Amino acid sequence: MNYSEWIGKTQQQEDTVSLVSVDRFCATLNILPKQSTTLAGYHWCLCLPDTDTSKLGSDGHPPKGRFIPPIELPRRMWAATEVEFLAPLSVGANIVRHSRITAVNQKTGKTGELVFLEIDHETFADEVLSIKERQTIVYRDAAAEAMPLPKVDAAVPQGWDIVEELNPTPSLLFRYSSLTFNSHRIHYDLSYTKEQELYPELVVQAPLMATLALQLAEKHGQIASFSFKGLSPAFCNQPLYLVANLNVLGGEICTLGADGRTCLRAEVKFLC
Repeated sequence: MNYSEWIGKTQQQEDTVSLVSVDRFCATLNILPKQSTTLAGYHWCLCLPDTDTSKLGSDGHPPKGRFIPPIELPRRMWAATEVEFLAPLSVGANIVRHSRITAVNQKTGKTGELVFLEIDHETFADEVLSIKERQTIVYRDAAAEAMPLPKVDAAVPQGWDIVEELNPTPSLLFRYSSLTFNSHRIHYDLSYTKEQELYPELVVQAPLMATLALQLAEKHGQIASFSFKGLSPAFCNQPLYLVANLNVLGGEICTLGADGRTCLRAEVKFLC
């Protein structure tokens, strides 16, 4: 199918940085809030989809064909992001987000047909351009066979200056899905996850892993830009390692599965 007519399609959404939502973001991640501005990654909790529950698809996603092209492939994954932090988001700020589809690329991979959708977002807080972001969403064929649960047999990762062990629980995944109004059922519905998308466990959200990476980075410097790629699924109820090599300029942050797989790889640059 030719999706070229969707390139250039735009969407505008509005929101407000509320103290309640900021506090819930911090409670979900077990972190302390700042005095008057949000923490890195909170912007993914703004300008959320507002589709009626009755109109959601069987996977929990809003229907395609309005802003998102009517891509026929059934599985969806947030594959990558490049984001620039230009100005802080203050509590109480009025938010306007302009979104534009910049590319729709069809490819064939090892698992079948793929469609990569690129969307540029510009987020304004009280009319100040605060965040620029390019998201890449990949749509994939249905799984041909069930994926086995990875073995928890790898040693604690070596060669990293920072190593933290995470414990992605169902409660954490549910709360993060609630924060981002993400109703994709692979993050909270175990029966659907196993029977329909053939994953062995609930799948940890890529932006959740990216947010945890941002929180780690924010402890070491003021973030100018951040990018990540999702490389492999991470699963609930399995150890997950957050590792990093950072210096005054920035560095690399990854999440690693307990079997040694790299689930997400990120690069951060600090303001100097």
